[in-house]
Amino acid sequence: MLRFLISVSLLTPLLAQDAAEIVKKSLDRDADNYERSKNYTYLARQEERQLDSSGKAKSAESLTFDISILAGRRYERIVAKNDKPLPPKEEKQEQDKLDRELAKRQKETPAEKAKLEKERVGNRRYLQEVPLVYNLRLLGTEVVSGKPAWVISAEPKPGYKPTLDRAKLLTKIRAKIWIDQAEYQWVKVDAEAIEPLSFGLGLFRIAAGGKLHFEQMRINDEVWLPSAFVASADARIGYLKKLRGDINITYRDYRKFQSDSRMVSAEAER
Repeated sequence: MLRFLISVSLLTPLLAQDAAEIVKKSLDRDADNYERSKNYTYLARQEERQLDSSGKAKSAESLTFDISILAGRRYERIVAKNDKPLPPKEEKQEQDKLDRELAKRQKETPAEKAKLEKERVGNRRYLQEVPLVYNLRLLGTEVVSGKPAWVISAEPKPGYKPTLDRAKLLTKIRAKIWIDQAEYQWVKVDAEAIEPLSFGLGLFRIAAGGKLHFEQMRINDEVWLPSAFVASADARIGYLKKLRGDINITYRDYRKFQSDSRMVSAEAER
């Protein structure tokens, strides 16, 4: 009897939580986190592999990007290919591109900057439809990176019609979401395409069964930033070229843009 009562007492806080409410609160927190994240720079290494029919790698290439703050907005610059520094000619090309973009941004009027920022914020609005698109179910809790997280399943509601175009993709994806209990941030997501996904006027398609994995980590005890992204799928480009492969992106060397910030490495946060 004592063991039963202890079990019930442990489960009560879990059962009292509503999955939809947890997700809604996490999306509100995400908006604040997004604002803080705009002050951070980091490196992103993107590796693309093409696979044969048995799943073995036929080829692999990587690019490393320096994601910096340029005139108040993020800018991606290639700094390495296949883990080697760029040849001098390509490095100069990247620097010239950066210089041109900086000059362009410095000429933007306050109205133009406000419009661009409004568009960036608007591009994230589709996330607010997550509680409407999905049947959300609380599966339990797990410890992720040493901290407790809720585990929530997300199954698309049959027949739901999103109000935003970008949210239509959500109806074709099922997912499992881990949400940090203390910060209400998405620690990681495992997702699967249950219908083909089309991008770029339908010229790029991912077949059903394609999988996505995303992780975030807490940096400087104030912000959550991406730490890993993996996509594996059969895809078709245009009407002829069919690919089977995966993309693996890892992030590191997080730094706050302000000069007086306290730098914390990714390894120290794990």
